[in-house]
Amino acid sequence: MNKTALITGATRNLGFSLAQGLARRLDPADTVYLTGRDAGRVAQSLKNISGARAQVRGEMLDVSRRDDVERMAGELADRHGGVDLVFSNHYTRVQPEDNLAEIIDYYVETNNLGTTNVLRSFSPLLRDGGRLLVVASRAGSLRALAPALHPRFQNLASLDEVDRAVCRWRDAVRSGRAPGQAWPAWINIPSKIGQVAAVRALAAQRRAEDLARGILIASISPGLIDTGASRAWLDLTDAPQPDDVAGPVIDFALDPTVDESLYGELVHVGHDEPGASFGSVIRTGSIVPWQ
Repeated sequence: MNKTALITGATRNLGFSLAQGLARRLDPADTVYLTGRDAGRVAQSLKNISGARAQVRGEMLDVSRRDDVERMAGELADRHGGVDLVFSNHYTRVQPEDNLAEIIDYYVETNNLGTTNVLRSFSPLLRDGGRLLVVASRAGSLRALAPALHPRFQNLASLDEVDRAVCRWRDAVRSGRAPGQAWPAWINIPSKIGQVAAVRALAAQRRAEDLARGILIASISPGLIDTGASRAWLDLTDAPQPDDVAGPVIDFALDPTVDESLYGELVHVGHDEPGASFGSVIRTGSIVPWQ
């Protein structure tokens, strides 16, 4: 059966590199959907794709709108009968000078509610051997959060519960109460933890059936990448470019075997990273501890 792949947030940086890398490695009868919320960037990204073997289609997709994600999922079901590979990669940037109370609503709508929208709509479409991978980061571990806040994200049983936990944090940021509740100033940390919590909640519901069908649902930590979203926050000296990171991530996604221990986990894929708060080097292919 011909393969169908979809990448959200695919008009720049890692998303574009994933779309181009898949287009080069899949077969001519396969289809890669390059999606984004800006029509101009989608059109330009299609023109920038080079060396493609598979068919590449550009589609408008605003993940912050649940109805738009449902529409896209319905179109894939009608056109292809299902999907084989989904990269949930979208990301709305935040810069140090931003007023967090002013930007937190859209930040959460896209990065977190957008992720649960993708998980809800595309997981039912996964064919046997399918992959649904959420691009997160090692900051998605509870170890990056104050221990008093761990219960907010532990043992959440559904995507709705994850959404409620994330929105309570969002409301604290909007109201200015977050610092007094021990939330970190860098909103990327709770956001990434929310993404990983969403994957864990969905995976807990689907684990037995998915593993029987060779399906893998997981979060991905791709490591440091030299992008505009990271330069203002992190030392990116010697950090790899998006194309360098996309290769190992695609290798992981296209591996036909499923390591059951990775199902539902946050997996570091790519270059080894200093452990920072984890206290040791995070090796490629290893699970980033949840707590």
